[in-house]
Amino acid sequence: MLGTHKLLRIFIGGSDTYDGQPLFKAIVELCLENKIAGATVQRCMYGYGRSAVIHSSRTIALSENLPLIVEVVDSEANLNKIIPEIKEMLDGGLITMENIEVLEYK
Repeated sequence: MLGTHKLLRIFIGGSDTYDGQPLFKAIVELCLENKIAGATVQRCMYGYGRSAVIHSSRTIALSENLPLIVEVVDSEANLNKIIPEIKEMLDGGLITMENIEVLEYK
């Protein structure tokens, strides 16, 4: 797994759902089912997206709708297999992909 790979980032809302469960959980489970190398969910502290509305952990301290980023790492070929299904899961959001260099994976 060392060397050049891809990082897929999916920006979603914390309250987004898919098929009756949190969207972030559905995406991570899809990755696991497809034997993707790794997936991590991060809760964002402050930011905005397409709506141009600021979301902040300070103003919505107990809110479930803080922005989330799901980061997924694997080869481009493996990620391209799951991207169509991820797109179908999204009602809104942003998906990006970039090159990364994996230095350690144990």
